[in-house]
Amino acid sequence: MATDSNIVVDDGRAKWSDLWLKEDYWAIWIGFFIIIVTGLIMMNGRADIEAKINKYNTIIAAEKAKPIKTIELIDAQAAKKGVTGAKLPAAKTIISYLGKPGKWSGNPMGSFISHKKADKVPAYDAAKAATKDAKAAAKLAQDAAAAANFENADLNKAAEGAIAKWQKAKKAEDKAKKAVGSDKNIIPGLVVLCLGLGVITGLGMVVMGYNFVSYFIGFVGVFALSCLANVLGGYKPTAAYGVNGEIMAIVTGMVIANTIGTPKWIKPAVQVEYYIKAGLVLLGAEVLFNKILAIGIPGIFVAWVVTPIVLVGTYIFGQKVLKMPSKTLNITISADMSVCGTSAAIAVAAACRAKKEELTLSVGLSMVFTAIMMVAMPAFIKLVGLPEILGGAWIGGTVDSTGSVAAAGAFLGPKALQVAATIKMIQNVLIGVSAFCVAIYFATKVEKHDDGRTVGAMEIWNRFPKFVLGFAAASILLSTVAGSIGADLDYALINKGVLSVTKPLRGHFFTLSFVAIGLATNFRELAHYFKGGKPLVLYVCGQTFNLCLTLFMAWIMFYKVFPEITASI
Repeated sequence: MATDSNIVVDDGRAKWSDLWLKEDYWAIWIGFFIIIVTGLIMMNGRADIEAKINKYNTIIAAEKAKPIKTIELIDAQAAKKGVTGAKLPAAKTIISYLGKPGKWSGNPMGSFISHKKADKVPAYDAAKAATKDAKAAAKLAQDAAAAANFENADLNKAAEGAIAKWQKAKKAEDKAKKAVGSDKNIIPGLVVLCLGLGVITGLGMVVMGYNFVSYFIGFVGVFALSCLANVLGGYKPTAAYGVNGEIMAIVTGMVIANTIGTPKWIKPAVQVEYYIKAGLVLLGAEVLFNKILAIGIPGIFVAWVVTPIVLVGTYIFGQKVLKMPSKTLNITISADMSVCGTSAAIAVAAACRAKKEELTLSVGLSMVFTAIMMVAMPAFIKLVGLPEILGGAWIGGTVDSTGSVAAAGAFLGPKALQVAATIKMIQNVLIGVSAFCVAIYFATKVEKHDDGRTVGAMEIWNRFPKFVLGFAAASILLSTVAGSIGADLDYALINKGVLSVTKPLRGHFFTLSFVAIGLATNFRELAHYFKGGKPLVLYVCGQTFNLCLTLFMAWIMFYKVFPEITASI
């Protein structure tokens, strides 16, 4: 069967050679190479980390037996939290190369290079001295209480007050230290990262039959544009309104593609699916089952009941009411809007064999509305006075991008952030489920009805996006390891270890894919899809339905059916 280059994934028969000739599998190999290397680094440092954690746990257990929260308890808890895999020498070196251009105002070079603010140093020194004095006073008060065996209520109260003043002084010191900043230059790290990712992804391209030199030269261009997009997205006045690096990546690519045209030398590296699929495999490492259990049944209902209802309902609305001529565009937009944005759009587009411009349109709609919702929803929630946990659940179930969910949840507070991020992680599990169900439906129903073909079960496997298996395998692997090593080591080695490497790399892969989407987008080719405004109407109506149903389900689950879980968050 000939491959149609305009289709997200062709449906040729599966062969053993696919393991090294298909980008789906190369996305898995790249993702697992990163996860395994990082995991080996963590395991190599496990003994030392575990010994330190046990030492601090012994101190914490002894101090918790005392009637007040002692200085030793606070110091041990802080020290334990600081024992992480990210601080291992090898991991620290790798992480130093994974930075991306940051926030800036005034001079764009501030995205890459920062210096300590000399005028802020005196305030920091004063705050540090104040913390030292406050801790000394707290120690005296605590020693007085200890001398009375913590049986004197007045001495205990005085000690607690002095310790609270010390903690307040420590927060002021931390704030002053942050204001001073640090001497930092991420340009050398970006150069190394560009070369490293270019070689790793280029190896796959060579095996798949592409020219390495042509690809590598183009990759440098795509990487440079991704850095430019992050700089543009880091401009503080516009970033405050949700205009981030991901949005600017697709905009930058589109501007180039629709003005001067995508340069020929960069086209070999415009590999949208290759980059996003590698990023999605790494995303699987972040979807750990213990995070699902942290929120429990209410979050599962919000994510796993509402999402399929909205997906199916929006698809039916597009076919029966809007009469959308393209079923693949219809289902791709529906999945993009209902599941989790770009990630789900890629998976479902591959499963139903959507055209690349249909995927581009879906992603573009998602990016625009995500930027609007991440700012508008927290503002609306605060305006009407919705509870923080309810607001977080609502955001987690409706805002498309995981990063945008976290940002929007943080606007409301720490509890909202926790609930929103966890529900989004639970919802991310449906990426693979959605792709599998869509593959079955389109292979056995839609295409059979369209052209009279009889589609066998093997065809479902042939068209199923294999990178989803990598996503699921990464989730299962990391969840299993996290469950076997206990909560403390999970935090130190997985959450603050492996993910400290995979998360920023996943972000880089996503930005590369967004730049590639923009470079591959021609507005003239997309124009006929907007005929009658049906894609826009579909997205708006589907998202409205999603917002209403998610809010209702979150209110029912968190405040009516399981209020005790809500109270414990």
